[in-house]
Amino acid sequence: MAALDAQKYTPAEESEIQTWLDKATSLKVAASDALLDTLNTDLATRSTALGTKPSKADVALYESLAPLVKAWTPEQRTGQQGRPNIVRLVDFVQNSPLFGLSVAEGDKVPVDAEEVLYVKPPVDAKAEKERLKKEKAAAAAAAAAGGGSDKTLVDRTKEAASAVAAKAVEAKDKIVEAVAGEGGGKPQKQKKEKKERAPKQPAAPPAPTVLSPCLIDLRVGHILKAIKHPEADSLYVSTIAMGDPAGTDDTSEHEGQVVRTVCSGLNGLVPLEEMQGRKVVVVCNLKPVKMRGIKSSAMVLAASPRIKEGEADDHKGPVELVSPPADAKAGERVYFEGWQGEPEKVLNPKKKIWETFQPGFTTTDALEVAFDAGVVEALEGKTGLGKLVTASGGLCTVASLKGGQVR
Repeated sequence: MAALDAQKYTPAEESEIQTWLDKATSLKVAASDALLDTLNTDLATRSTALGTKPSKADVALYESLAPLVKAWTPEQRTGQQGRPNIVRLVDFVQNSPLFGLSVAEGDKVPVDAEEVLYVKPPVDAKAEKERLKKEKAAAAAAAAAGGGSDKTLVDRTKEAASAVAAKAVEAKDKIVEAVAGEGGGKPQKQKKEKKERAPKQPAAPPAPTVLSPCLIDLRVGHILKAIKHPEADSLYVSTIAMGDPAGTDDTSEHEGQVVRTVCSGLNGLVPLEEMQGRKVVVVCNLKPVKMRGIKSSAMVLAASPRIKEGEADDHKGPVELVSPPADAKAGERVYFEGWQGEPEKVLNPKKKIWETFQPGFTTTDALEVAFDAGVVEALEGKTGLGKLVTASGGLCTVASLKGGQVR
């Protein structure tokens, strides 16, 4: 457990670790359904007990949960009433070198990442809002229809008096009109002259767009789950939280979080288990596109070797996902140093903003992701290398590819 011994924890994290250790102890004493369901819900948005940082709490949970999960049926693991997040934690701890367990293959809990019996259907935020609105309107209509018999004598008297008064006003108006018609000699009211309106001033032209990679909306994304695309061998379909407010177009809800569905051509290049529960950098303002019947509403950034002149881009890899700091929050803004600014709401495909700046996305010898202004012709001779950082100052990196392209 040398890797864990090297970890540093804040006092708040130490306290949280102790809470999880107590839970692990409780599981050994009596693993009730209620306790397991609560634990499964708690792990829905966490890769580890602390969120993303490994600790001895994960090992304690593994030791308590592994015997239980090993005996579970497929339905208990990933069925509609299953506990898939517990299964994911057990599989992660027994296989990751971060925890240093060195579990023998024969002793590991067998987990098939592709055996998912139930996938909770996404909830369309707009449709749900419209449904609630209709239900509210129907309830109001029902209350109004059923409330007539409950009116008091005073209410009915007031309504009758109002009706009589309305009829009296109507009769008076008719008499006035008749008198006005007979007395044609009376002076007519002069019509007011229409004032000439001043011509409208032309609207000021929109401010010119600043040419900068900041127009691309880059954020930290948290992959809550990833599966193989049912209709395309090269694609994964990921459910990613990226800080969108509820009701945003092209979002849905998954396990209490606002998410987008993202298709990425990483199947065969990045193992499916490496996609689960991890933090990534996503491009959030590309126009959504359908990929083999599934709408993709963002793009996951990944690095690959730069194509040499004359070579064909065969997309064979290797490919490495761009990683933000482990403690970065989903939705945190990401930008290149020296190029801060407000991104476009949606990139206009006709303006080719992504195509203009993407050639400058690269990786350094220190494995940092950066923007090389010198290779972007539209920047007219500007030079310099800006590192890709989160708003809180953390660097975004790759595992081993130096001098690669990022897209």
